[in-house]
Amino acid sequence: MNPFLEIDRLTMRFGGLTAVDGLSFTVEHGAIHGLIGPNGAGKTTTFNAISGFYRPSGGEVRLRGEVISGLSMHEVARRGVIRTFQHSTLFAEMTVLENALMGTHMAFRPNVFAAIVGWDREDRRGAYARAVEALEFFGLEGLRGERAGDLAHGHQRALGMAIAYAAHPDVVLLDEPFTGMNPEETTRMMELMRKLRDSGVTILIVEHDMHAIMGLCDRITCMSFGKLLAEGGPAEIRSHPDVIEAYLGGARHVS
Repeated sequence: MNPFLEIDRLTMRFGGLTAVDGLSFTVEHGAIHGLIGPNGAGKTTTFNAISGFYRPSGGEVRLRGEVISGLSMHEVARRGVIRTFQHSTLFAEMTVLENALMGTHMAFRPNVFAAIVGWDREDRRGAYARAVEALEFFGLEGLRGERAGDLAHGHQRALGMAIAYAAHPDVVLLDEPFTGMNPEETTRMMELMRKLRDSGVTILIVEHDMHAIMGLCDRITCMSFGKLLAEGGPAEIRSHPDVIEAYLGGARHVS
């Protein structure tokens, strides 16, 4: 049986710089898997290669045994891998519901001719129902008419996840979802991630908040200078001497 998501000897070079150097790890279906490392370790570059933003210089990314590396972001997304970004990519002037509808375009692809002759009514109803379902899933149904740019930071992050969820993902790549959150917002986001995982969605998360990573992840991969440094469960990673050293000797950084 093939691993669910497999990163196999992934390499990314930019001129003379090797940002990711032969990185290999697997993500099990239904897991929350953390990808950590000091600044400059290559985590976001790895995300970019998995999601199709970059074409790898070497190695492969496979989903259910199918090679997806080298495909466009659109094609990777159509296969079920949806990525969020460090900074909010919401349409600030649009409503919460309108933003959620943007996430449905993978399942309900617009067709100009069908719209003209009125053949797309069923698709529109389906897209609307899916958008509402995504907002309800993340506790945002009461805010559907609010302008997205007016939401509190935690709600904006939740809306970003709702947009991804509306696309019927198999895997969600979350890039630093806890950035800028207060402790209450962080706790709420952790609850939403567990709920998302329990719904059957696999999560790969890049994050610097070690409290969140240790409390959430089933397994953690640690990178340093583009390479695999260590891998294991939270307890193993927390006490791993190479991980502690990579975080400049600060055991407090990984506790």
